[in-house]
This record gives sequence, C-alpha cells and structure tokens, in this order.
Amino acid sequence: MGEPRHPEWQYLDLMRHIWEHGDERVDRTGVGTRSVFGTMLRFDLGGNRVPLLTTKRVFWKAAAKEMLWFLTGSTSIRPLLQQGVTIWSDWPLKKYREASGEAIGQEEFERRVVEDEAFAARWGDLGPVYGKQWVDWPTYRYGPDGKYEKGPGINQVAEVVESLKTNPGSRRHIIEGWNVAELDRMALPPCHKTYQFHVAGDRLNCLLYQRSCDVALGLPFNLFGAALLMRLMAAQTGLEPGELVWSGGDTHLYLNHGELVKAQLAREPAGEPRLLIHRVPDTIFDYRFEDFEVVDYQPQGVLRAPVAV
Repeated sequence: MGEPRHPEWQYLDLMRHIWEHGDERVDRTGVGTRSVFGTMLRFDLGGNRVPLLTTKRVFWKAAAKEMLWFLTGSTSIRPLLQQGVTIWSDWPLKKYREASGEAIGQEEFERRVVEDEAFAARWGDLGPVYGKQWVDWPTYRYGPDGKYEKGPGINQVAEVVESLKTNPGSRRHIIEGWNVAELDRMALPPCHKTYQFHVAGDRLNCLLYQRSCDVALGLPFNLFGAALLMRLMAAQTGLEPGELVWSGGDTHLYLNHGELVKAQLAREPAGEPRLLIHRVPDTIFDYRFEDFEVVDYQPQGVLRAPVAV
C-alpha cells in the first residue's frame, strides 16, 4: 500500500473534469461557463485538518472574517471593508455605477463606504443576504386587525447549536439561506445555501449544499468557510470535528479562467494545513478573528482570474 492520496486531488480532478467535459453554456454574467451538475467532495477534519488548497494561495483570513461577519447578521459591506476585506464590493459597486452614471473606481467607492456612514447605508447594503437569514430569519403573523405584522426573527444558528446539544440524533440540524420571499432583495442569492449537521458518536459532520459554484475562485473560499463554521459548531457543542461533505449543484468554471485552470492543474498538492482555535467563548457569536490560527500552510504561488459579476 502506498501513501494515501492527498485530499486536494479531489478538487483538482473536479477542475479537470469540468474543463474537459463540462457543458459549455451562456450564463447570467454573459462570460460563459463550462458546467457539470451534481458533484461531491469529502474532507476529514479530524486532527485540526482543514481543506485549504496548497496548489495556490487561498486568502483564508478574508474567508474567516467573512464567516464572522455572517454570524453578526450584518448586510453591509462596511464592516468588511473596515477590516480590509473587499470580496463583496463588486455587486454594490456595479449597482452604484448603473444608478449614478459615475465611472467610479473600486478603491474610491470602498473608501467612500468606509468614511461616509450615510453613503454606506445607501450604497453599501447587500439586502438580506446570508447572515441575515442565518441569525434573523423574518417571521410574520396575523395582527389583531387581520393584517400581517412582523414577528420575532429566528436565529437558526443558535437553534442548531442547541439542538445538537439536546437532540444530537435529530435529522433537522439545518441552517438555510434560501428565503424565497426575499431573493429579489438580495445583491446575490445565496450560493452556499444549506448546511446540515450530523452527529456520529462524538464526531460532528457537516454537509454543505451549494446551488452554484465558481470552482476556480469561489470553491476554495467556500471550503474553508464551511470547515470553519463546522469547527465552531463542534467547539460549541463539545464534539470532535468529523467529515465535511461538500455538494455542488451547477458546478462550473468560467471560460475566461483558462489560464488559471491550466496553471493550477500543472501543480501537485503537498502538505497538511491545520486550523487551530485558541478559545471557546460562551456562544458561537463571540469569536474573534484572533482566536484562529492556520499552521503548516505553505501554498504555491497566487493564481488570479477575473470575477464574473
């Protein structure tokens, strides 16, 4: 028996399969993709292992800050920009340019959002995306006058933490982002939309279903984000991290990502990055970025490609 296959080969095999056999199609962005449907990757997160790609540098710090931002329920890019995270700027920037006719650059737009609270409130809000649904899913009920009135929001994350503790065998440990009634108000409907947790003995497993996945740019981020969320849930419930199962619906590569694909498929994965969490606060909402550390991560060089908006 030889050495076990590096888990990152799953990702590279998927990338190669999409590029060589995917269905070429016109997409929402107009860029065009090669796409396959119904895919799966599996990663064992035991021993602090984390699915950080080594065949290119993944900016895990931005992904960690984004996950903490989701858990606050914020819908504004301002808290992210204040930490130097620009991954959500493209959508509000496009909206502002179209509405104002101003040919503003991204850096200037971001500076204005950070410095001008009123501008941020008007142009830096993404609508009820991810975190808003996770921790404050809206409810409505009949009022005394027969009209609907707003009820209390549902904190799905807190409810799943509680249900993992009190009813680990449940098949309902789900965090859902796809609120059909509010999709038209979101800058981008959730791609990583459904997280389901599962307890096996003392191990916590997680399945993430992603309806739409940009394999070159999005998936490396999504894998780390899901792994971090799973680790936080495990820490809060006294469970050991088990298996992260990632499942993709429309799993695609953009046609203008060919250079990145070619360069990355010429590389071989090596090493075993670890994610350390140094503190377990009272609730899952009290973590700070400083609580996280990635060790043994020596990735190969950065590979860049344009984002399709």
